Parts: sequence; structure tokens; C-alpha cells
Amino acid sequence: MKRIEIGVINPKAEQQALMEWAARVDAGEAVPEGISKLNFVSFRQLHATLTEKRMELLGRIAQQDGLNIRQLAQELGRNYRNVYDDVQMLVELGLLEKRDGKLYAPYDEIVTRYSLRHAA
Repeated sequence: MKRIEIGVINPKAEQQALMEWAARVDAGEAVPEGISKLNFVSFRQLHATLTEKRMELLGRIAQQDGLNIRQLAQELGRNYRNVYDDVQMLVELGLLEKRDGKLYAPYDEIVTRYSLRHAA
């Protein structure tokens, strides 16, 4: 099962973690490949980007890989242009893939995380 973890991060903590990871790589340490991640700097940004309609769109594609935008708009009862814009955003984020004009969901599961306490 391929999954992506979506979260809200503290930019300073994320920068520190990235520097530590880079130092391990530079030292020749084998760093295992982890879960795919997509991070936002605020809960507001996460919800403004991954709206209910975009999440519904993702779910539909995951259930019916290979639809095109027109078919998707018809199935969801939405305006073509709005679906087109949402698809472009989701492709940009890596949550959808476009191949030969057809849409595919590269992940089977999306896990959303929000830490209430951040490490010092």
C-alpha cells in the first residue's frame, strides 16, 4: 500500500530536521527511504489547499483510475473549469498523476498529521 503523510509543520523544526538529514547523507550514512510527505506551514493553508471538493475528487480518481477531466466533472456534477483547476493543483502537489490525458491516484492512503506540541 502506497501512502502519503500530509502535515502541518513548524518551519524552524523542519529546517533543523532537513539539515540533520543532509549531514547524515554527507557522512555517507545510509538513509532509508521514508513515507512520502507533503507539508504545510499552517492548518489554514492545509485546508485552503485540500478542500472538501478536492478531497472528493481524489477519492473518485482513486476508485476509478483513468478518468479524464470531462468525465470527472460530469460524475461529480461540477463545472469543468473548476474541476480542471482542482486537478491542476492536485497534480502540482503530486497527489494526482496525468498520463495520456487520463488521471491516476498514485497513493492508496492519505494520512493527515497535526502535532499539538512541537519538540523544542
